[in-house]
Amino acid sequence: MPKKDKDKHRRSTDAPPRMPKTLYEKELYRLQAELVKVQEWVRLEGARMVVIFEGRDAAGKGSTIKRVTQYLNPRVANIVALPAPTERERTQWYFQRYIEHLPAAGEIRLFDRSWYNRAGVERVMGFCTPDEYRRFLHQTPIFERLLVEDGIIFRKYWFSVSDAEQERRFESRLKDPMRQWKLSPMDLESITRWEDYSRAKDEMLVHTDIPEAPWYVVEADDKRRARINMIHHLLSTIPYYAATRAPLALPSRPDSTGYERPPRELNHYIPDHAADVLAGAHKESDDGHGGHITATA
Repeated sequence: MPKKDKDKHRRSTDAPPRMPKTLYEKELYRLQAELVKVQEWVRLEGARMVVIFEGRDAAGKGSTIKRVTQYLNPRVANIVALPAPTERERTQWYFQRYIEHLPAAGEIRLFDRSWYNRAGVERVMGFCTPDEYRRFLHQTPIFERLLVEDGIIFRKYWFSVSDAEQERRFESRLKDPMRQWKLSPMDLESITRWEDYSRAKDEMLVHTDIPEAPWYVVEADDKRRARINMIHHLLSTIPYYAATRAPLALPSRPDSTGYERPPRELNHYIPDHAADVLAGAHKESDDGHGGHITATA
């Protein structure tokens, strides 16, 4: 049996069982509550945090970032997902366009892909020259050491997914009109270049997995486990505390001073589409089953 087929078989039989949804949601909510504490700690302490999410296409980076930021303040925690560089940016120092997105005091930046594009898709697809690639491998550890030395909390996560699971997720996206936008011809080509990407990833880790900024690998065939494991690990590496916010209380509403709301006809109200949906549901229920739908708030 070819090695690739053996790996597929090993992953499918040795993989741990999928995390039950109820348990996953309970633990995710607990961890998200801790992320809210981290956010407040970052704000009060004036800390700066950068978290990089890298990995193969369809490895679950984006969905994990969504869970990380779900309850966070977008003024504190921003997602950085840069498009392809412009002609002008291509003439800049490679790291230049990323530097402007680094955090100031009290901010968190989550990079949905980062400067490591050069070590992955640019390397494999020939979008950079060999000299540019070698320069990247040399400069990246220096650049990241500078970030850490300057006091930035810096974490790097690589989401690892098997070839069989990646292909299954691609097929699922192809069939889902709500998620087809997630696929591009470049994504699909990664299937035929699986081993090229594997070699590029291995070489990247050799050169950029440094003590000051190590890579942390997230096994991502089970998205639920991947999200729980990644968030838990991130929390375990941050010296945060549960910051105490000043207590808030709703003030008493003052007595009326005679204000009257202008007539409704002076404003442009949007149509009540929700009422049409409810009416249609009532009619469908009455026609089909003779039942009754109770609208709840």
